[in-house]
Amino acid sequence: MADTLTNKKRRSADDNDGDDSTALVLKKSKAGAAKAVHEHDEWEWDVDPAASLANARHEFGEHGGVNMSIEASATFTVMEAETMRRMFSGELGPERDFFIYSRHFNPTVLNLGRQMAALEGTEAAYCTASGMSAISSVLMQLCSSGDHVVASRTLYGGTHALLSHFLPRASNIATTFVDAGDLEEVGRAMVEGRTKVLYVEAMSNPTLHVADIPALSRMAHQKGVKVVVDNTFAPMVLSPARLGADVVVHSVSKFISGGADIIAGAICGPSSLINSMMDLHQGPLMILGPTMNAKVAFELSERIPHLSLRMKEHCHRAMVFATRMKKLGLKVIYPGLEDHPQHALLSSIANKDYGFGGILCLDMGTEERANRLMHHLQNYTQFGLMAVSLGYYETLMSCSGSSTSSEMNAEERELAGISPGLVRMSIGYSGTLEQRWTQFEKALARMNHTTN
Repeated sequence: MADTLTNKKRRSADDNDGDDSTALVLKKSKAGAAKAVHEHDEWEWDVDPAASLANARHEFGEHGGVNMSIEASATFTVMEAETMRRMFSGELGPERDFFIYSRHFNPTVLNLGRQMAALEGTEAAYCTASGMSAISSVLMQLCSSGDHVVASRTLYGGTHALLSHFLPRASNIATTFVDAGDLEEVGRAMVEGRTKVLYVEAMSNPTLHVADIPALSRMAHQKGVKVVVDNTFAPMVLSPARLGADVVVHSVSKFISGGADIIAGAICGPSSLINSMMDLHQGPLMILGPTMNAKVAFELSERIPHLSLRMKEHCHRAMVFATRMKKLGLKVIYPGLEDHPQHALLSSIANKDYGFGGILCLDMGTEERANRLMHHLQNYTQFGLMAVSLGYYETLMSCSGSSTSSEMNAEERELAGISPGLVRMSIGYSGTLEQRWTQFEKALARMNHTTN
């Protein structure tokens, strides 16, 4: 027992060997992947997130395993009683391998946070139990009662509901929704001294509008406003923090997980923000407790190393399908097509070799036509599955207006550009590309035949 407790994981509080390799903060890598968040004048667009991940610390297992061990403990012991007092006072913490309780910091979850920070090029990251818990925790940290948020009117339905209904009622935080592509409108909506956050999605759900993150960040910072970007739709493709954003949030459940079997979120940003959110007395992550399970963190840490390969295939197939669908005369929305309003913008700010995203939309005009197409694609040719979410290895399809955007009323959906017949497709990579394309063509032909 004594030998176990005196290993480096439970070293004495008096030990100070200068080893800060377990620090919460991601150190600046040689590739510049952890460039300070507030250095907005020169963005490093040429840093491959895969290279940043490879440069991040590799956590080995307790007995020398190539994979890290799972720290499943809820609570942690100390060698001396005085150490516990010093931990609760903030004098000792995870940066020196001192842990209190897994709702605060857990070694396995902390390691996943290091990977997420490397992926997004931020100083630090913290992983949560869901994407919505990450979003709500950030907003409650950056805003107080009476404060104001400016947000894109085209957002995931859950985020829209949080901003338009929950936060005004529960926290007296108001939101003005704007066209994020209209910089003048965004600027007019910001109230100096009151607006604390500009919130956008890097690639909007479901309309695939691409945010001009550099321009939005410059404008917001001139007015003292923090920029929070949801990058769920475009991991690897876009790096918002390198483009000027202060905080990047994720629903890790989607592309990063890739298996449609895990619910998780992440907050990536300055170490000062992450640490303040973990404050024992006022931090929303500590007080509200959206804690990620260590076993979930382990699962995700094993998937992140091949995220770049998966994203490239998602994006490649989406580009091929979007191009072919357009040639068939279908109304296709995809940033990789030259007629997309933000095609040139995305081409100029995207990371090299990752394409234009793994999601495309088909506007079928009416909900009835959208549902019939999805019915044929799933039940007659097995092209994909009717299901919400995205980033799965199978293609997932949903009619956004009646599903993931249903929290918005009809007027809000119209303003957001979400037509009743908009079909969102998260393009998978199972099967061969030509096999899946043949299935799509057959389903479309059958639908058109039964209609006529």
